[in-house]
Amino acid sequence: MLNIVLFGPPGAGKGTQAEFLIESYGLIHLSTGDLLRSEMSAGTKLGLEAKSFMDKGELVPDEIVIGMIKSKLDTVKEAKGFIFDGFPRTVDQAMALDELLNNNGTPISGMLSLEVEKQELINRLVSRGKISGRADDQDEAIIENRINVYNQKTLPLIEYYKPQGKYFGINGMGSIAEIAGRLKEVIGKIE
Repeated sequence: MLNIVLFGPPGAGKGTQAEFLIESYGLIHLSTGDLLRSEMSAGTKLGLEAKSFMDKGELVPDEIVIGMIKSKLDTVKEAKGFIFDGFPRTVDQAMALDELLNNNGTPISGMLSLEVEKQELINRLVSRGKISGRADDQDEAIIENRINVYNQKTLPLIEYYKPQGKYFGINGMGSIAEIAGRLKEVIGKIE
């Protein structure tokens, strides 16, 4: 089973490359944001618990998110693998995810981190903002803050996966096809 944590700063192209990986390898996209919305709209116990935190403007506790991931894994046992998107964001979350996946005998195969120069990220996000109308993609100060927050929170995760031999930095500069080719090359080594 191929389990990938897809990482990269805002504007790195994670969404675009996730689509390529899903199509190329038959993986299931596991977005914690999508899971939260799905569980809440279905009115599940976990969804209701998550909603109670979100209604107060609080972060949903890790154990609830892990419970949702476990629930999803249990419903798609025939999966070839998963792309984890938006999770883990902290070392504690990575440890909890590892425990869950290791108990299932399906550990993380690798953390693929798209690395893009800061000015290119800003340019991509501003361009995306003009097309999408997203306000947070049009203000360079907000974009810089998002990138800085990402850098502060992600570094410990890189250091968590590196000693396990699961961290793979991938040059996220160039065309979509070039980046996809680099991802495919790395996956060929970890499959």
